[in-house]
Parts: sequence; C-alpha cells; structure tokens
Amino acid sequence: MTLPRATLAAFLLTLAADLAALAADLDAGHTVAKALLMPLLAAYARLCGAPRLLLAALLFGWGGDLLLLSEAEPAFLAGMASFAGGHVCYLVLFARYGTARARGLLPGYVTALAVTVALLWPGLPADLRAPVAGYSLLLTAMAYGATRLGPLAATGGALFLLSDTLIATGVADWPQLPAPDLWVMLTYGAAQALLVLGALTTLTKGGARASLPATA
Repeated sequence: MTLPRATLAAFLLTLAADLAALAADLDAGHTVAKALLMPLLAAYARLCGAPRLLLAALLFGWGGDLLLLSEAEPAFLAGMASFAGGHVCYLVLFARYGTARARGLLPGYVTALAVTVALLWPGLPADLRAPVAGYSLLLTAMAYGATRLGPLAATGGALFLLSDTLIATGVADWPQLPAPDLWVMLTYGAAQALLVLGALTTLTKGGARASLPATA
C-alpha cells in the first residue's frame, strides 16, 4: 500500500472509530478521533499534491472541529468563523480550478437556504440569528460552488450543507434523531473526504499533478 493510500485508510478508520465512540457514548474516544480527522485528510491531500487552498480549507475545518468540542457559545461562534474561513478557501479553489457551475441546481440551493433560515430563525437565540444566517449563506454558496468540480465534490458540498443544518437544528432546539452527533460526524466526514477526492480528481484530469498545484 502506498503512503497516500495508507493515510486515506487511516482517515477512514479514524472516522469509523469516531462514529463507534459516538454510538457507544464514549466522549474521550470521540474527542481524540475528531481531533485527528482533518490532519489525516490534509496529510493525504498533501501527499497527492493538493493545492494550498485545499489544505487551508481542511485546516480551518480542523480548527472548527476543535472549537466545537466545547459547548460554550463563544467557542461555537469561533468554530463557525473557522469553518467560514474554510468555505472561503473552497470557493476560491472552485473558482480557480473548476469549470462551469450546474446552473440548474441554483434555484434548489437558493430555496434550501431561504427555507432553512426561515424555519430555524424563531428557535435560534437572538444573538446567534445573524451569525447563523450569514454563515448559512456562505455555506450554501460553497455547496453550490462545489458543483464546479464534478459529482464527487458536488456530493461533498451537499453533505456539508446537510451536516451543518443538523447542527443548527440542535441549536434551535428542534427534535433530534437518536445519537445526533453521530449523524453530524458521518455526513461531515464524508463531505470533507468527497470534497478532497473531487478536487484531486479535477486537478488530475487537468494535468495539475504532483507539486505544481501545491504552490497555488
């Protein structure tokens, strides 16, 4: 097994361990596994010659992961800001390396944004309404922008949107699925992995291999 494949396997095993810890309600196991996920995925991306924008997006995600381990509101806001930084990196990456957007999907994403914010708004704490609405706009733009990198990245963007919506429903005190954190991490881990694989596939097809995109 090559080093990149071994690193990707380590990420997948760590994600599986995180889900198992959540299913078993093992907080310590979840904390350790969650802290390792994005560094492992970033290491895989770097070994495959990923551009710095992709690595930065993953590291912003790592910062958000660590901050959201705390349930304090300032940590939640800081975590949301860190993820927002990652979405900006993704958007620039999509603009630089992507092709034309799937314009037929735009009305669906706009509708999803409007409906989600409208439904969540009454249940959100007053001081979180504006930040959540602004973050939702950026997140939806990222999810739609991911369509520029093909079906893998598009699916990753959609799953990221779903994962963060699940978090928001918890903040708004909506009824939750059993083991809600498990579903959040399952969709989030899959989202980030698919965004990475989609980006690397696009770069490979475009002939941007090895170290060349790492300078971008």
